[in-house]
Amino acid sequence: MSALLHGCSLSGTFTGAPAGMASLAASLRYQATALGLAPHDSDKRDAMRMGLHHPDLKSVQGVIHGWADGTSAGATEHTVQAACGLMSVHGRASGKVQGLGVDYVSTLGASLALQGVLAAAVGQLRGGDFSRVDTAMAGAGVLSIAQYLAGATAGAEAEHLLPGATCAKNRPPFMSADGVYFELETLDAEPWRRFWAQVGIDGEQAGQGWKAFLLRYAKAVAPMPPVFRQAMARLSMARITALCALSGMAVCPLRSLAERRGDADLPAQIAQGPWSFAVAAGGQPLRGLNNPALPLSGLTVIESCRRIQGPLAGHLLAMLGAEVIRLELPGGDPLRGMPPCVEGVSVRFDALNRHKQVRELDIKSRAGRDELFERVRDADVFLHNWAPGKAAELGLDSADLLRINPALVYAYAGGWGHDRPGEPLPGTDFMVQAWSGVGEQIGQASATPGGSLFTVLDVLGGVVAAQGVSAALLHRALSGQGARVDSSLLGTANLLTVQDAPTQSLLKGVYPTADGVLAIDCQTPAQLAQLENILACDLHSDAAIRSALASQPAATWQQVLGAADIPAVVAVEDLSALAQDRRLKTCLSVNAYTSVNAHWSFR
Repeated sequence: MSALLHGCSLSGTFTGAPAGMASLAASLRYQATALGLAPHDSDKRDAMRMGLHHPDLKSVQGVIHGWADGTSAGATEHTVQAACGLMSVHGRASGKVQGLGVDYVSTLGASLALQGVLAAAVGQLRGGDFSRVDTAMAGAGVLSIAQYLAGATAGAEAEHLLPGATCAKNRPPFMSADGVYFELETLDAEPWRRFWAQVGIDGEQAGQGWKAFLLRYAKAVAPMPPVFRQAMARLSMARITALCALSGMAVCPLRSLAERRGDADLPAQIAQGPWSFAVAAGGQPLRGLNNPALPLSGLTVIESCRRIQGPLAGHLLAMLGAEVIRLELPGGDPLRGMPPCVEGVSVRFDALNRHKQVRELDIKSRAGRDELFERVRDADVFLHNWAPGKAAELGLDSADLLRINPALVYAYAGGWGHDRPGEPLPGTDFMVQAWSGVGEQIGQASATPGGSLFTVLDVLGGVVAAQGVSAALLHRALSGQGARVDSSLLGTANLLTVQDAPTQSLLKGVYPTADGVLAIDCQTPAQLAQLENILACDLHSDAAIRSALASQPAATWQQVLGAADIPAVVAVEDLSALAQDRRLKTCLSVNAYTSVNAHWSFR
C-alpha cells in the first residue's frame, strides 16, 4: 500500500452497494487502499457514494450513477457493456455480441470516479469551489470505445464493422501443434516477414497478414487468411519459439489465471496496486486556478506518448482542465493521417488528442532536449510511455527532470511495471493480456482461443496512468513535493484479476429476439421470479428462454422487463446508434464524428 495520500480518508458505499454496483464498490475500495486513502463504510446507502476527507479540505463527495442521465435502474456490468457498445466491439472478432467476462466497466468506472474526486480536491486546494463530482458507469463504458465510435461515425469514411464481422478463428492468438495458444507481437514489418518466410508463407501472403495484424489496435479485428493459422497448427510450441528468436518476433503463450496467481512477485504487486510512487525531496505548492469550472486548469502537462495508453492519459488530464502540450517528432505523428479522416485528421487520433497543443520536437537532438528542459522548468507534469530504458538513454529520466524542476510530477505509463531495458517481451496490450491471465479469462467467457482484440488494457491503463498523476498532484497540493509515478499495463491487468468478483447474477445472458439482441442480468431472486412469470418458460433451459424472447423485438422486451425492474437492455450492435440513447446523450457530442465528452460533472 502506498503512503502517498496518508492523512486522507475515503468514506463510501463499499458494503451493501446498490444492485449492479458491487464489483465497482469492491474495485473502488481496493484502489483507495492502494493509494493510502484508508477507505471505510459510509452511513449513506441511498446511492453509490464516496467522500474524500482531509483536515485541509472541505469534504469532496463523489456520486456514481448507472447511466449518464443520472439514473441507475437496470445498470449492471453486463447491461452497461451491452448498451454502450463494448459488447459490439468485442464481438467484431469474437463472433457475436457478447461480454468480456471481466468486470471491466466497473473497474474503469471506479478508477474514473476516484480520479474525479482526487482532481476536485486538487482544485479545491488551489482556490476553487469543488465539493461534488458526478460520474456514471455508462460514461466509462462509452469512453472505453471512443476510438471505435469515432471510426463508426466518420461521415463518408465511416467504418461499418458489426459483431461477427470477421472470423473468430483466423486471427490471433494462434494454436501450436501441441495445443498451446500463444500471441505473436512485433511493431515492425521486417521481423514479421522473416518469421513467416521460415514457415513457408510467401511475401505477398505475409503482406496481407501484416495489414490484418495491424488492424488489431485500430479496429479490434485481424482478418488473416487461414494459411497463417494452418501454418502454426503444424509446428510445435518449441519450434515456434525458436523461429521467433531467429526472426526477432516476440511470442507469449497464453497463461492461465491460476498460473498468474502462482507467480512469486504477484502478492507484492497486489499490495502495491497499479502504481508506484517516489516522492521528490523538494518542490513548491501548485499555482492557483485560472478557470473555476475545471480543477486542473492552469496546470501544464507535457506529454510525449504514442498509440493509446499514454495519449488517453493526457486526454483525460486535458478534460480536467490541464493545458496539455503534446510532443511529436518533426513531421508529426504518422497516426494523425490514419483513415478514416475528417478534415485531414484521423478521427481515431482526434478522439484522444483533440484538446492538446502540439509541438514538434526532436528530443534526440541537443537542441530538442534543451527546449524540453526549458518547458519542463515551468511544467507541472511530464508524461511519457517510451520503451524501457529510453528515458535514461536520452538523459530525460525522472532524476534528470526533477533536478530542473523538483516540484514536477514525472509519470511513466509503461507495459511491465519497470523502466529497465532488456525486457524480452514488448509491453503491448495483447502480450500483457496473454501473460497476465486476462486473455484466458476473456477467452473462456467468450468461447474463443484467447483475449479480446478490443484494447482492454491500453484503455484501462490510460485511465490508471491519469489517475496516478491526479493522486500525485493532490500529494503536491498538500505537501508541495513533486513525485515520480509509474503505472503499467501489467498493474492494470492485476486490477481485473486481483479478486474474485462479487457474485450477483442469478441469470445472465445475451439473447436474439424478433429484432435485435437483448442482454438480461437478473441479480435477485425477485427479479428471477418476475422473469419466469413474464416469459412463462423454464429458465434452466437456454433454448426455452431464446424461444420465448423470439416473440418480440429487443426494444419491446427492454420496456417490458424494465417495467418489472429486471435489468435488460438492447445490446447495441451498430455504434452509430449510441447517440440516440437518451441515457447516453449527455456524454456524447455529434459533430464531424461522434465524440465522448468529459466524464466528470463538478459542482
